[in-house]
Amino acid sequence: MALVLYEQLMPGSQLVNRLRDDLHYRVLTLSDPSQLSDCAKKEGPMLVIVDLSGKEACSAIASLKQTRETAHIPVIAFAGAQAGQLQAAAREAGANLVVTDAAILAHLPQLAEQALHAD
Repeated sequence: MALVLYEQLMPGSQLVNRLRDDLHYRVLTLSDPSQLSDCAKKEGPMLVIVDLSGKEACSAIASLKQTRETAHIPVIAFAGAQAGQLQAAAREAGANLVVTDAAILAHLPQLAEQALHAD
């Protein structure tokens, strides 16, 4: 299962569809960053994907990574190509991979595989 936190309809909905249809993941979506850590504890996803356009997205990643039960879950964060500060903040918060929104759609299978095998 993949847990996807997104606020922007595009590419969020495209990402969810690709995860379900192409990669055969069961997908649970969230739009409220404050629910990420609790939902991850309850659902036990293999992968978390976070849209950094949300106001509290980096805080949600940090909370997930600081919680013993969820710290091991790989996180892929994505933002627009012009969002360098958001991308840096996501790395600092603990995201395993940080990519552009165009890259996540173009390379989703490879990125998911890389995140799942990151140490």
